[in-house]
This record gives sequence, structure tokens and C-alpha cells, in this order.
Amino acid sequence: MPGSSLVLTRLRVAITAFFAMDGFVFAGWVVRIPDIKHQTHASVGALGLALLGVSAGAVITMTLTGRLCRRYGSHPVTVACAILLSLSVALPPLTHSVPALGAVLLVFGAAYGGLNVAFNSAAVDLVAALRRSIMPTFHAAFSLGGMIGASLGGLAAASLSPTRHLLALTVIGLLVTAVAGRTLLRYDVPVPHPVQPAGSGRRRLDAPTRRRVVVFGLIALCTAYGEGAMADWGALHLRQDLDASAGVAAAGYTCFALAMTAGRASGTRLLERFGRSRTVILGGGTAAAGMVLGSLAPWVWATLLGFAVTGLGLANLFPVAVERAGALAGPSGVATASTLGYGGMLLGPPAIGFMAAWTSLPTALTSVAVLAALAALIGATTGRAA
Repeated sequence: MPGSSLVLTRLRVAITAFFAMDGFVFAGWVVRIPDIKHQTHASVGALGLALLGVSAGAVITMTLTGRLCRRYGSHPVTVACAILLSLSVALPPLTHSVPALGAVLLVFGAAYGGLNVAFNSAAVDLVAALRRSIMPTFHAAFSLGGMIGASLGGLAAASLSPTRHLLALTVIGLLVTAVAGRTLLRYDVPVPHPVQPAGSGRRRLDAPTRRRVVVFGLIALCTAYGEGAMADWGALHLRQDLDASAGVAAAGYTCFALAMTAGRASGTRLLERFGRSRTVILGGGTAAAGMVLGSLAPWVWATLLGFAVTGLGLANLFPVAVERAGALAGPSGVATASTLGYGGMLLGPPAIGFMAAWTSLPTALTSVAVLAALAALIGATTGRAA
């Protein structure tokens, strides 16, 4: 197809931009959670309940986004969800009660969940067209966006109110959507090869294949749980339990995101050297050790180090899980693994909030280590399949 290489390159750049924008906006929101908590006079448990709005909105949307992508295409759905995400991130500072915060986070979560399913679907189509394992690079862009968003958020926390800061995120998100969205709406992915993985399209999967897809989805869930926990609770742990300043608290997520970005940027070489199963085992074990240090250490520097080690360990587990699920079952496998994974990312923070209300936040954060170790165990038991 004439010009198909150029089209694929433009689409790769555009999809990468949406991944980065998503991470940037989400990180900008999470570093202001302590300020929103203070503004709404919420307890730790009440904040966890409000954060459940993000989870509920995302899970509901994820069940519908796949159908929307099949009907209208993943590119238009990506653009629509990006617009909604950009607009809704400005709403939390306008609330002054826990119920109101939960309501606006329901909208924010719906946009976030829909966008993640849509641009992952677009990325899967592009990977199939290129026949290259570039999925880690998209997730590296998400992590890079998160790192930049958290870094700038830490600086903004000292001089800008949450209202002005998150409104700036709205403007940036809409600008990125306007530029990158034009490419997605103009081009479809040219797929010159008709060969599809077993189970793709409308073909029903056999029971063993469905079970294997769910296994990879569980790996995604266990690891994404840690990402969600670090995003929503890392800064609060540093600020509340270790008396760190607002800027240092924001640096916690920056350390995590920087390590994850570095790990994903080198993910292809890591997979080629160690293989998928060993990558999952080593990554899960590393993340578990890092999070024990990050959650229980009494020193700020040790906590920051633990957060970085956790990010390095978790870096490639989610992309590996999505890739293997897609190889087994095509787009339906990717959808299953992505939904379980992002469900873990979004359900983890409120779960930690509830556990923190019963015990303490440091103790609740050790659940990240437990699930990372579980992911490593699953990787070991699945052997070559991972």
C-alpha cells in the first residue's frame, strides 16, 4: 500500500502522544490528592470511598468501550474519551464534600477507563500491522508522561492552587487531543496481513485458552494494582507518615515513574535476553522487595529508593501480560487482560484506603508487595506460556 509506512509512523506518534497525555493528566491529578483531601475535610476512609468513584466509572466504561470500538473504531473513541478526560480533571477542586468529590471522580474514572481501553486497542492494531513488539514503548510513554506530570505537579503545588493547576491540565490535554486526534481521525491502520491469532474476531475460545488469558489478566491486575497504589497513596504516605514537604511527597511518584519509564524503554532488550517468564519472575520479586522497603522504611530517602525499585520491577509485567493474552486470543484477549489490569489499577487505591482505615497506611501499602510476589509466582507456574 503506497505510503503505508508513513501512515503507520504518524499513527505510532499520535498513539504515543495519547499514552503520554494520559499519564501526564493522571499524575497531575494524583499529586494534588492531599490538597483535595484537606479541602473536602475527608478522613482516610472517606477519601478511599470517594476514590471508588474513579474505579466504578472506569469499570463501567471498560465494559462498554470494546463494543464502541468495534462499532465506531478505536480511533474516534480514543479522541472522544481524551476530550472527556481533559475536561473532567478540572472538576475535583470545585468540590467541597466527599459525595460531590465521588460524583466528579465517577466522570473522571469513566473517561480514564474508556481512554485506556480505546488507545490500547488502537495500539494492538498498530502492533499487528507493524509485526513488531513495540507495546512496551507505548507504556513507557505513559510512564514518562506520569513522571513529567508528577514533577511539574510538585512544582505547581508550591505556587498554584489545585483549581488553577488542574485547569492547566485541561488546556494541555485538549491541545494534545486536537493535534494527535487529527491523525487518528484521518487514518485507519492498514493491515496488509490477513493472518490473525487464534481466537480473534468472532471465533469462540476454548476453555483452556480462556483460562490462560485470564491468568495473564491476573498478572496485569497484580502489577497494575501497584501502579494505582503508588499514584494515589505514595505522596500521602510521604507527607502524612514521614512529614515530607509537598514537593518531596510529589517526588515519590516521580521516582516511581522514572524507574518504570527506564524499565519499559529497555523492555524489548530485557525480554530478548531473559524471556517472558523469567522477566515476570524477576520483575515481580524486585517489585515486592522494593515495596516492602518503600512502605515500611522510617526514612524518606529509603522510601524514595523503595518506590524506584518498585517501579523498575513492575515496569514490563503489564505489557508482557497484554502481549501474551493478545497472542493467544487476539483483540478479545487484549481486552480481557487490559480490563483486569486497569481494574486492578483503579480498584487498588480505594482498597488501600479501606485497609489503611482499619490498620495504617504503611501496612496497607504492603499489599502491593504481596500482589507483586503473587505475579512472580504466577509467572513461575505458567512457565514458557508467560
